[in-house]
Amino acid sequence: MEIQIGSLRHFHKQDPANNTEEPRAYCSFHNVFILLTTLLILSSHLVSVKASSDDNAMAVTLSDYSSLQAIRQEIVDFRGVLRTWKDRNGVCSGGWIGIKCDRGQVIAIQLPWKGLGGKISSKIGNLHSLKRISLHDNLLSGPIPNSIWLLPNLRGVYLFNNRLSGSIPPSISQCPSLQNLDLSNNQLNGSIPHILSNSTKIYRFNLSHNAFSGFIPPSLTLLPSLTFLAIEHNSLSGSIPNTWGLGRVDNNQSFQLTSLTLDHNFLTGKIPTSLGKMGNLEKIDLGHNHMDGVIPEEFGGLSKLRVLDLSNNGINGSFPSFASSNNLSVLVLDNNRLSGPIPDSVGNLSSLTKLSLSHNNFSGGIPKTVVGLKNLVSLNVSYNALSGSVPSSLVKKFNSSSFVGNLQLCGYSVSTPCPSSSSISPSPSQVLPSPTKKHENRKLSTKDIILIAAGALLLVLLLLCCLLLCCLVRKKSARSKKGKTDISMPIPAVAAGGEVVESGETGGKLVHFSGTSVFTADDLLCATAEIMGKSTYGTSYKATLEDGNMVAVKRLREKVTKAQKEFEAEVSELGKIRHANVLALRAYYLGPKGEKLLVTWTRNRDKLANKIEHHRGNSSRSRFPSYRKQHGPREPDFEQRVTRRAEEPGDCGRGSISSHDECGQHERDCDCRDFGYRAPEFSKLKNANTKTDPRCDHVGAVDRKVAERVGDGLDLPQWVASIVKEEWTNEVFDLELMGDPANVGSDELLSTLKLAMHCVDPSPEERPEAQQVVEKLEEIKPELAAARGGDDGGSVVGGRYGGSGVASKSD
Repeated sequence: MEIQIGSLRHFHKQDPANNTEEPRAYCSFHNVFILLTTLLILSSHLVSVKASSDDNAMAVTLSDYSSLQAIRQEIVDFRGVLRTWKDRNGVCSGGWIGIKCDRGQVIAIQLPWKGLGGKISSKIGNLHSLKRISLHDNLLSGPIPNSIWLLPNLRGVYLFNNRLSGSIPPSISQCPSLQNLDLSNNQLNGSIPHILSNSTKIYRFNLSHNAFSGFIPPSLTLLPSLTFLAIEHNSLSGSIPNTWGLGRVDNNQSFQLTSLTLDHNFLTGKIPTSLGKMGNLEKIDLGHNHMDGVIPEEFGGLSKLRVLDLSNNGINGSFPSFASSNNLSVLVLDNNRLSGPIPDSVGNLSSLTKLSLSHNNFSGGIPKTVVGLKNLVSLNVSYNALSGSVPSSLVKKFNSSSFVGNLQLCGYSVSTPCPSSSSISPSPSQVLPSPTKKHENRKLSTKDIILIAAGALLLVLLLLCCLLLCCLVRKKSARSKKGKTDISMPIPAVAAGGEVVESGETGGKLVHFSGTSVFTADDLLCATAEIMGKSTYGTSYKATLEDGNMVAVKRLREKVTKAQKEFEAEVSELGKIRHANVLALRAYYLGPKGEKLLVTWTRNRDKLANKIEHHRGNSSRSRFPSYRKQHGPREPDFEQRVTRRAEEPGDCGRGSISSHDECGQHERDCDCRDFGYRAPEFSKLKNANTKTDPRCDHVGAVDRKVAERVGDGLDLPQWVASIVKEEWTNEVFDLELMGDPANVGSDELLSTLKLAMHCVDPSPEERPEAQQVVEKLEEIKPELAAARGGDDGGSVVGGRYGGSGVASKSD
């Protein structure tokens, strides 16, 4: 509009006296013409946009919708980013994240950096219009489906930075539209497949950082469109094909290869001279292989070459020659067998920023032309056979590590001065010491006195070290004898609850209960141990003694346990407990600094799947009966006092040895160490009631693997509620349960899950009573009512290991 206004003003200035209507008519006609043209363009654009939006709003085909559903089933969505994959009408209208359509057909799946796990479904091959697959930087595992390579329109595959395994099938050659393939940073193996030599579309091929082996297929050297080839960090062997640039090229085309990286493999043979025909090459990296021979002279004609890395090979010959017009900026030839002088022509490489020639056999002096390389920021000629002096300007610019290892090279540090030409040979009077000087040498200088004193001090320290070492060896020998004597001692015949008290060298006290062998306090404290778990009460370890026996040790926190006298009284009572479902307390240890350890023999836990298998054959009664603790004082009948998680040392009756300040009576009833089991009102207000127990019991109604997958930072009941809301209920059940034919098509699992969700309601008023839970479970599975019978010790169905197949999170 500014140009138009300016032109109108110019028109009026040409004829300022003209006040007729003709200019106005011209101006009006001109403006109307421009306005109509603009409206026409806008209307055509709106029509195209509307057509495009109509295409996007078109419902996806039933085939593509079914394929997307199958893909979703095999993906583990840790972050819930695929929660938008619901309604079929939303697939092509932008409702499904990462999906793009064209006329009702899926053309792109783009879900990078989404934390997705699981596998890529083979149903992805049914998306016949798919052009782009971008799932990089996720946690995908398993093989790449073969059906992907049969997609006729596929152009780009971006699966790098995952955990994919398996090999690439030969069917990749049947993917004619493929342009970009990046599978780097995975766990792929096998050989590299052949690519059709007549392909004129593929330009990027990246298989780096995998475990591919075998040879480099010659077909890769015959692709005119190939621009980027990266196969570094694999296990490739054999020689590099010498067939570069021999493929068929149209008159208006040339080989486009600009980057070739084959480093960190096991390649052998000579550097192919045919690489000199690839005139567009900017980077060649063949380092860290086992190649030999000489550097081809053809490399000197690669005018666009900027990076050449041939380090860590067995290449011999002389320094390569390059044209003065070369753009080389990085030249790395370290750790080879190159020899001869460094030519003055190196100064012609004005773009050089890094020159690294260390660990070769170069001889002669450092060319003064190197000083003229103004862009040089890194220089390393160390460990060669160079001689002469280093130019002072290089000494100021680079440190001595750039020149070390050259025995005849001087002037690069204070310790390597160059001989001066003006030095005068010493006179006889300077060479032969006079009698006066000889007499003076007999006196000890200050330096000599310091050296003698230091030597004497060093001798004293050495004697002290020897004395200390002897004491340690003698002490270790005595300890070894004592340990052998203790292990071979007969076990005193004591009844359950009897004890043998031992005070070891550590100053602590180890108290044994009845058992089948004896170990000392030193054996226990010196055993190798690994952490089994942590809780509010302390840390559990699995310790391996010197004789190979393994014990479970719980180190109790000092603030949790009672005072020593009360602790010993309580733990002595616990040592008398003998129950089929409880690991008996083997011993306890009191350290000199207040440490308290509880010791039992280890026992492998049954996995949840084993318990479920047992429930299939014993539906009327649980394999692991559990009894509810009363909220009153401790009862003498310990059969009514067995608590859950009794397989870890000290868990049975641990409330009796704890301090009420740290873990109150009601908190112990709901397992104070497992914060995921606490009811909300109990965690905040310590307000336990009759609605607290159902909440604690039914948090464990989901598969342990699901609980581990959710993570520590997320509320488990809240997560399960969201899963149920999204109708993904099957994801919370164990695979063993879902694989049971008796559970297929049954509503028992769903009804049990709904009851569990009712029990973990945030509001205590909405939770059922324990008796109501039992009655509801009996409605779900009536045969359990007869099994419960007259069990006065507590309902088996309502226990931690009920017959409904619902298990605790700890299992």
